[in-house]
Amino acid sequence: MAAPMRIQSDWAKALRRNEGEAWLSCHPPGKPTLYGRLICQGVDSSGIPEITASEGFVVNEITKKSIHISCPKENASSKFLAPYTTFSRIHTKSITCLDISSGGGLGVSTSTDGTMKIWQAANGELRRVLEGHVFDVNCCRFFPSGLVVLSGGMDAQVKIWSAEDANCVVTFIGHKGGILDTAIVDRGRNVISSSRDGTARLWDCGRSACLGIIADCGSPVNGIAVGAADNTINLGSPVKVPSEREIGTEGKMLLLAREDKKLQCVGLWSRQPVFLFVGSDAFNCCTFLSGFSLLAGTQDGNIYQLDVRNPRVPVQVIHRSGAPVLSLLAYRDGFAASQGDGTCFIMQQDLDYVIELTEADCDPVYKVSTWEKQIYTCCRDGVVRRYQLSDL
Repeated sequence: MAAPMRIQSDWAKALRRNEGEAWLSCHPPGKPTLYGRLICQGVDSSGIPEITASEGFVVNEITKKSIHISCPKENASSKFLAPYTTFSRIHTKSITCLDISSGGGLGVSTSTDGTMKIWQAANGELRRVLEGHVFDVNCCRFFPSGLVVLSGGMDAQVKIWSAEDANCVVTFIGHKGGILDTAIVDRGRNVISSSRDGTARLWDCGRSACLGIIADCGSPVNGIAVGAADNTINLGSPVKVPSEREIGTEGKMLLLAREDKKLQCVGLWSRQPVFLFVGSDAFNCCTFLSGFSLLAGTQDGNIYQLDVRNPRVPVQVIHRSGAPVLSLLAYRDGFAASQGDGTCFIMQQDLDYVIELTEADCDPVYKVSTWEKQIYTCCRDGVVRRYQLSDL
């Protein structure tokens, strides 16, 4: 894996003025860090600075919001993106989760200020406040329709809300500990939640009832993901016939990122085990890349890529820093990831460089959400950042 590169968090501002400077570094595994600096030699008529790099680094391309830099000696190459726009008035404290609706028009976010809010994705303007959870809300996401929101809180409740009038239309009660993640099955007639109580539960939205405990892990389930399985994968058969209220669970896998260093996969319809993988530390998050490929991130900074057909040995382990991997998201033909040291990056199969989303200065980036070529992040510093990807 290419050596990770870092840059001064406010590089775009620093390099906009004549003789402005910004530091950068390259971190080859097991070797000394290489340090360098960028210097602005002036700004052209269209507002794009002319930048020179110190020895060992090469500036390949620069625009108003991006700079592509290589370190040839270490075969490392990164394109650093500054935010296209930032929203700092949605919440007053750390923003723990966010999601963007399927049409790209709305955002929803939760914060340690105790609120969950819906806002316009274009300008961050507040639309609705969703009130009803006791204590903090941990997770929020839109249903595929973009008109309804699913949330889970420290109060052990899972709730469904109308994004149009902010009414809470369903509350699911049954978990014995705070909700840590949720997932939506198909169009959303069934949903899944995972909790500190060690269980993942399947819920029937129409009847606000629990259809069953999919997994009981004996350890908090920090993150979950649902994916359609490749037809070569044996998901097993259910011991007893599932309820006819289960919609869209057949042929699906449920992935569970567990606090006890285990990554578990079960057949959603069958409730049968598919695999159990032991990692280096607590698993925080997971996502499917395809019908057999998946990613899972740990507290000590490892991103494991596994193949469900042969899960004993990882396809690869990506390690860019020792900071906790906080979110993972399949994106185009690769993925986006964020970590506890403020780094947030995108890797794509057809790009020979890493896209780095910058500006969060050592503050954890808790979640990444995408809509077409726009990437949204939320951070401990209380800011939602929106990035524009021009080159994909």
